[in-house]
Amino acid sequence: EKMNSAMSEEPDALSVVNQLRDLAADPLNRRAIVQDQGCLPGLILFLDHPNPQVVHSALLALRYLAECRVNREKMKSELGMMLSLQNVIQKTTTPGETKLLASEVYDILQSSNMSDMDNVNEMNYRRRKAQFFLGSTNKRAKTVVLHIDGLDDSSRRNLCEEALLKIKGVISFTFQMAVQRCVVRIRSDLKAEALATAIASTKVMKAQQVVKSESGEEMLVPFQDAPVEVEQNTDLPEYLPEDESPTKEQDKAVSRVGSHPEGAASWLSTAANFLSRSFYW
Repeated sequence: EKMNSAMSEEPDALSVVNQLRDLAADPLNRRAIVQDQGCLPGLILFLDHPNPQVVHSALLALRYLAECRVNREKMKSELGMMLSLQNVIQKTTTPGETKLLASEVYDILQSSNMSDMDNVNEMNYRRRKAQFFLGSTNKRAKTVVLHIDGLDDSSRRNLCEEALLKIKGVISFTFQMAVQRCVVRIRSDLKAEALATAIASTKVMKAQQVVKSESGEEMLVPFQDAPVEVEQNTDLPEYLPEDESPTKEQDKAVSRVGSHPEGAASWLSTAANFLSRSFYW
């Protein structure tokens, strides 16, 4: 009986947190979300949600929001934020990638008012601690550098992003648009060929792997044409696009299709209403 009532509530929580995550992905919305009265408290409550997808999505939203420096102090001082993040990191049932994401958000907020040196030490300590909690479930990540023919504007980049997000085992990626490259961090048990297959599925781009020869020169190695069976990422998004260098910032801030500030504002009030109905009765 209990399970049924929990199940019936979940689509609401999941759709709300996914909407917030998508809004937070747009740099233009990040300050408004943090200033809104209901959103941060709601995201903090989502960190304790029984559905792991809700927790992961809330963490992605917080990770996006923390990219905006002016948000960090308010986020850190928000009631329950740091404690809830610690709980996610230390809970034995939390999936590995979710723990890493939670400890990354914790690091960023914890270090928001530290000196640089303290900051580095604290982050290393937290990371070691997260690795310890992950134990044997932590599969090592490897980095693959791709040269992508056809990666020449933001719409192509979005296509490429969507293709990579569908692959289970992709942890994060960074685009270097000027040189048509993408640096992808993947779990060690994922074959690089799976990335090439996903990019080829866009029909307008083709990937080659960038490798270094013994003499240190870079070479482009084509992937075999035979498509590889790619495991689709149906449950949790295990990725996070990583910070890009300042020169790419302008490129990164391209607003997502259909993401208008006024639409975001009205959606925020809907989200805030949902949160207040759900949590403050």
